[in-house]
Amino acid sequence: MRGRSLALVIAIGAAAAPLWALAQAPPQLKSVNFDLPVGDRMFPGDAAADAINNNCLACHSAGMVLTQPRLSRAEWQAEVDKMRNTYKAPVAAEDVPAIVDYLAKLGGT
Repeated sequence: MRGRSLALVIAIGAAAAPLWALAQAPPQLKSVNFDLPVGDRMFPGDAAADAINNNCLACHSAGMVLTQPRLSRAEWQAEVDKMRNTYKAPVAAEDVPAIVDYLAKLGGT
């Protein structure tokens, strides 16, 4: 008798579990609006900026990069290496020195 009662309680609990889940309030989704930076800006500098304009604007806006904290040449080199090696940015090895030179001249330390 006790075994049947336990089995009945377990069966009722299992049957009621989906109903309990439905009683939970569903998550509320809410739309938000925000402004993204304008992305039509290019890096200034004519030919000196060719490598960075041709490689980096695919993922980064010039405005975002130009407002970064001052970094040393070694730190910019590490950033460019990270983009190429970790994030697989399609930057040709021969363009890396020109990109690092450009970034270092922005006011690096």
